[in-house]
Amino acid sequence: MKIRISGPAGRLPEYATAGAAGLDLRANLAAPVSIEPGRRMLVPTGLCIELPAGFEAQVRARSGLAIRHGIGIVNGIGTIDSDYRGEIGVLLINWGEQPFVINDGDRIAQLVICRYEKIEWEAVEELTETDRGAGGFGHTGRE
Repeated sequence: MKIRISGPAGRLPEYATAGAAGLDLRANLAAPVSIEPGRRMLVPTGLCIELPAGFEAQVRARSGLAIRHGIGIVNGIGTIDSDYRGEIGVLLINWGEQPFVINDGDRIAQLVICRYEKIEWEAVEELTETDRGAGGFGHTGRE
């Protein structure tokens, strides 16, 4: 996959382990920044990618930052479409109680590459019946 790296100290995303699904994204900063509790910030990575058609990249939170500091991704999962060529930014939020300092090179998120299918809608009057039917949240009870 093609990647363009820019900024103060851009780095290639890397898998932390052989079984990792996500590549670590690192902050690309000229100076440290701080996210105050309850605030959000777009953190640059210095990375621009060229995804093949039929693929997306998902920017996901790091569980360690979430449990230790209350740091998450504002929109849950950020989607990067295959036709986007701008810099990947990570929209972090501090749900914790203390300011959180981010330094250049800190691991701030994960990037997961996924294949997807495009669909065409077919408007119908009825849908195929299933055993579940319209059973929604908690329909199977507590076990």
